[in-house]
Amino acid sequence: MEKGFLGNVEDNTAVRTWSKMTQCRKCDSLAEGYWNDDVRQLFYYNYGDLPYLLDMKVDKHLFRALVQFWNPTYSCFTFGKVDLVPTIEEYMALLWCSKIQVDRAYSRAVNVPTFLKKLMNISEISEQWVTARIKQKGDSKCIPWKSFKDLILAHPDTKKRVDFFALSIYGLVVFPKALGHMDEAVIDLFDWLDKRVTPVPAILAETFRSLNAC
Repeated sequence: MEKGFLGNVEDNTAVRTWSKMTQCRKCDSLAEGYWNDDVRQLFYYNYGDLPYLLDMKVDKHLFRALVQFWNPTYSCFTFGKVDLVPTIEEYMALLWCSKIQVDRAYSRAVNVPTFLKKLMNISEISEQWVTARIKQKGDSKCIPWKSFKDLILAHPDTKKRVDFFALSIYGLVVFPKALGHMDEAVIDLFDWLDKRVTPVPAILAETFRSLNAC
């Protein structure tokens, strides 16, 4: 299990490397000097400090050590007689975004549009294009990240390119499930972000789930 997890970490690192190199080459990076101020502010206003996650280096040795101190029964880190637990407030500070409302947390609705419809709404691409790219991975439907990579590079709408980039971070870095694919659950969360809900409780819950699994 450990070997498989670390392999996935290394593969996703390759995705982040591609992202950085391509952004610099195409002059659309969030870094200073590539994206102009208006586009950069558009991203931060809608999605907060999410792109900083791309610069975080995963220290597999530190991660392995931290897991040894995780207490799955009480969902906290136990260091001797001291218990530490990640909090919503800490995650809010990490993902700071002026657009989200802290009192409106994301939750999956009972009746939601189909995966196909949600992808069409987000991408504003034809039904034929979306249908041809939906894949079944295990128990859930996904869409390959390569499809979104193409949209990030080629979509004529700047706002949509920003959206696709943010969705890619959520799908590959924050909620990775099927390697190299965007999962249906991530698409549903992302579809609700325009309604100014906060994704922080969902991200915190994923942290707990991942640590318990490890």
